[in-house]
This record gives sequence, structure tokens and C-alpha cells, in this order.
Amino acid sequence: MQRKLCSLLVMLLLMVCLPALALADVVINEVMASNGIYEDEKSYDWVELYNDGSKAVDLSGWCLSDGKKNLQKFVFPEGTKLKAGAYLIVYCTGEDDIDPGKGSEFYASFSLSAGGETLYLSDAEVQLVQKLEFPQQYVNVSYGLTAGGGEYGYFEEGTPGKKNGKTACAGRTEDPTGLTVGGFYPDGVTVTVTAPEGAVLRYTTDGETPTAKDKEFPAEGLVISKTTALRVRAFREGEVPSWAISATYLVEAEQLTPVVCLVTDDKYLFNKKTGALVKGSGDTPNYEKELEYPVNIEYFNMAGVCEINQVGTFTASGHSARQNAQKSIALYARKAYGEETFAFNPFPTRDYTEYKSVLLRAANSDFSATRLRDVVASSLAEGEGILYQDHVVIQVYINGEYWGHYNLREKINKHFIAAYEGVTDEEDIDNIDILTRTGTDRYTQNGDNEDWLALCDFCKTNDLNIPENLAWVESQLDIDSMFTHAAYQIILGNVDFTNVRVYRVPGGKWRYLLFDVEACWRNLDKTPLEYYIKPVSGKIQGFRHEPLNALLAVPEYKAKFLMRIAELLETKFQWAYVEAKFDEVIAQLEPILPRHIDRWNNMKLKNWYTNISATKYYARVRPRKIPELLQKAMKLTDEEVELYFGEVLELLEVTNAKPE
Repeated sequence: MQRKLCSLLVMLLLMVCLPALALADVVINEVMASNGIYEDEKSYDWVELYNDGSKAVDLSGWCLSDGKKNLQKFVFPEGTKLKAGAYLIVYCTGEDDIDPGKGSEFYASFSLSAGGETLYLSDAEVQLVQKLEFPQQYVNVSYGLTAGGGEYGYFEEGTPGKKNGKTACAGRTEDPTGLTVGGFYPDGVTVTVTAPEGAVLRYTTDGETPTAKDKEFPAEGLVISKTTALRVRAFREGEVPSWAISATYLVEAEQLTPVVCLVTDDKYLFNKKTGALVKGSGDTPNYEKELEYPVNIEYFNMAGVCEINQVGTFTASGHSARQNAQKSIALYARKAYGEETFAFNPFPTRDYTEYKSVLLRAANSDFSATRLRDVVASSLAEGEGILYQDHVVIQVYINGEYWGHYNLREKINKHFIAAYEGVTDEEDIDNIDILTRTGTDRYTQNGDNEDWLALCDFCKTNDLNIPENLAWVESQLDIDSMFTHAAYQIILGNVDFTNVRVYRVPGGKWRYLLFDVEACWRNLDKTPLEYYIKPVSGKIQGFRHEPLNALLAVPEYKAKFLMRIAELLETKFQWAYVEAKFDEVIAQLEPILPRHIDRWNNMKLKNWYTNISATKYYARVRPRKIPELLQKAMKLTDEEVELYFGEVLELLEVTNAKPE
């Protein structure tokens, strides 16, 4: 009888213990608390769970948290199961009201601290399954459990959804210091660098991150006799190697322009599976995936001084022009890599002290014609109360290889607008609305488009000659901004009329910005007038035309619009002023174009001169045609044309006379 009771007790104990043993099979397997790989400008930290048991585990109601006082910060949805030997990822977003996800990918509202913190994994009864304290984390280095469950430590690279390595490191080696500054060394240079105590330095000159198999850095220094991108890394037994510090040494006879040098691994650049600057082999080209990868960025000003040398991220930029061999490249300062901004200001018309991002623009659709239409035309907007992108003519090197002429531009995003508008509160910056083209959901770059669409629809269906209707539109829209934008597009003759963006800062009105006008100065046709001046009920083509045309039906605003065009024709479009803008850029391009053409073989120099001549012709003559084009489009009387444009036409007949 006693033996039977003992057997019964053992069976009861097994029934109680077996579920606990099954639950213990699920572990926090890997953590990435400093993720520096971005997609669509977002980079989420993540936690990986692994089922080390032989049976699937139902995770419905299980919890994950980084706070002891609230173990239910994230709760797995009903039906979540983790198969034996399988992994699942919880992305820690730091974003409220996020979809929790399903399958093997989930999204929590809390974020992780790179400084180290504690994670809590609990079951459906909110009973603690595992508590994991992880120490300070390093960018793109994960922390996890070695394969086989031996111990936690650092892994040089994260392996989300895959088996961890068999060995982990206890820490990370400090970075080398004192690297000879990059820059122009016409006669070459001997580079020196200091290693952390007890560490070995290894280096590469092809852009690749040094590994333990690469050459040891010479104690006496490395002699550089040709343009070279150098990367140096410190190694110490039992530790994750340091970050690779980088510099580019330009053994060039002349500098000619400011220079940007980029250094990063081929897997981020040109690898068919992962490279951001190639098409790749999938259905969606790599260069359209908005992947951001780490890159070392140097900027040398015209005096050859290195103004920045820091790690940020890069991605391909532009729309259809991403298909070009020479792609535009966006550069971002990211906190994960140490600096949240680029602490420099290369742009001559701005007084900012730093930038969150900049753009290396490859002239896009103008890449084999003039390479200057956009920067010259945009510069004409200086001082006219409309936001535009400033520029610097530069040359670019990637991993020490000459990459040709680019125009360094300000990048249009919420930070760019915030700097211009003087918005400093982070919450307000996040809530800046930026809309493109029609302002539909597809083209909402940031924020929300609901109020904009409501404004456009109101203008489409309401008479703005009624005072209360007009007053409401005036409260919502910066009309001067819209008139200035439309005036520039019409005078320039920008045939790519879809390039229209509007924005609004919290508490402000909708305003327009001028960008991407490189499809201008190509003819004397009416385009884009037929897209700007049309009935409010007309077909929407590329952007919402209703606010402009509803206001043009109001006599006082029609007069104001025509006077604004006349004012710009009289000032910014006199040929002497425009020609000076052309000649400034031409003087910078002429010395560097032969080398650029050799690199890309995308044009002939003689054709460039021909294209410049034709572009200058249209820029000179088109302003004189504008009153005539407006008269037809707006059905102006001869008296109205004389009233608004009589004097300016007389002036332009002299200043912008057709060249002989």
C-alpha cells in the first residue's frame, strides 16, 4: 500500500513538473539592442526566442518586457506557437499603437537600451520563465546564448532566426586611436595609428572590414603612394574586434572641388543579394528597398580640410533615376553609430550648424545633358520666401575609387523643414506633414494628409468669392508660397510637373517647396501651364491644382498672382542675373567633367557644351514668352497684359534679347 502511494505521488509530481520542463525549453536566445541596419528610415532592436525542446510550445498570452513592474508590456497574441527547434523575433520598436504581428515576427511597443538592461519572459499566468540581464551593447553586435546553451556573450554579427555560434565573447576591444587624418597628399603619406593595449591592428585597403586573416598594420607605419581607402581594426583574444576606423588618402595633383569619400563593405554596395546600389536578382530591385547600411563618411572642403569623418548610413535615392549606373546616394547621421548629426554646414546660403542627412545627387534625368539645370534653377529662389535645396558641386570617391561629379544637396525630410521653419521640439518635428504629388496616401512622406485633402476638396466645391470660404482657405494655406511655387514652375518651364511637394509644421499653414526642377529650360512651349491653370473640376494630373485655380477666380488673388510673376520676371529672371548663376556652376564643372566622363562614359564633352548653349538659350528667351502664354491660359485681355507685364516686357526685350 505504501509503495502504491509512493508511485502515485511520483506520477502526480511528474504531471506537475512536465509542463514546467516544457516551458523552460523556450529561452531568450539572442538580443540586438543597438541595431544599425535601417529600412524605410527605421531600425528596430530585437529579441529572439528559441524552442530548445522536442515539442511545440503554445505562447498564447506569454509576455515579454523590459520592466519588472509591468511584465506584460508585450503579450503574444492568441494562437502563437513556437515549434521545436524554431525561432521567433520580437522587434522592439519604441512605437505606440503598433500591430503585434504574427507567425515568426512580432512587434513590441517598448525599445531596448544599448547601455544594458533586464528582459523578462513570462508565461500566460505571468509567472517568470526567464530573467536576462544584458550588459552594454555595441552597434550591430548581438548578445546571446551559445549554440548548445552553454553561456551568454557577444557575437560579432547577429543571426536573427538562425543558429548562434558555438563560442561567444566576454567583451569588445576598444577602437584604435590617432589615425593619420585623411585628405589630399600629392606626394603620398606614411600613415600611423595607435593600438589599444594588448591588441593587434589589422587593415584593408579595399573597403572591406578587416578580419583576423588580414595583414597586420606595420609598426613603422603604412606607406600610401596612391589614392587609398584605409580601414584599421583592433583585435584582442577572446573579445569581439573593435569598430573599423577609416580614412581616405587622396594622392591627387589637384583638388578642384570639395570631396566626399565613402568607405564600406562590398556586401552593402554591390553584392547581388544585399547591395544597395545594384538591381540584384529579386522581383524588387535592391536599390528600391530603402535599405540603409553603415558607411564611413568624410567631407573635405575646398581648402582640403576634413570637416567630418564619421560613420553614418547610406541608401540609394531618387525615383526612376535609380536605374542609372551612377546613382544618387542619401547619407544619414544615426545615433547607433555615435553621432546624431553631421556637425558641418557646407551650403553657402544657410546658417545652420548641423544636418541630420544630406544627398549626393547624380543629376538624375540630367545626368548626360547639362548636369546643372536643377542647381542653377533652384538657386534662383534664394531670398524669395520659398524653401529650396542648396547645393555644392563636389566629387565623390567610394572605397578609394573615383565616382565622379555629384551635387551635394540638402535632403528633403522633416529635419530639413524643421531647420528652415525654426521648429526645435522633437514631437513637433515628428508631426511635420510632408506630401508629394497628389497628397494621396501613397505619396505621404511624413505625417498625415487628411487636412490637405480636405482643403483641396473644399476648394473644388466652394466659391472662394464668398468671404467666409476665402477666410477659411487663408487660415489653412500660405497663398504667397503657392503663388511663388507656381510662378517658378511656369517661368522655368518644368515639364516634370509631378514634382510638387507641400508641407505643414504643427500650428502652421500648408506651404510649398521647390525641388527637382531639372526638367526645365528645354523648350518655349506652354508646359506646365496647362497643368497649373485649369478648371477646379478638371482632371487631377500629378498634383492638386484646385487651391490655385479656386483662388485665381477671386479678382484680388488673380491680380496678386500676376503681379508675383511680373515681379520675379523683373528680378530673378533678367538674363544677367541668371547667366551669372550658370557661369558660376560651369566654372566648377568644366575642370572635372573630362575625368567624370572617363569614369562613366555617359556623354561627350562637346555635347555638354552644346546642351549648355541650348539650355542658356531657353533660360534667356522663355521669360519673354510668359505673358503671352499666360494670356492664352488665363484668357487675359490685352489691357490686363499691359497692366501687369507692360513694363517688365519692355525691360526683358532689352535684357533678355535673343542672342545673335
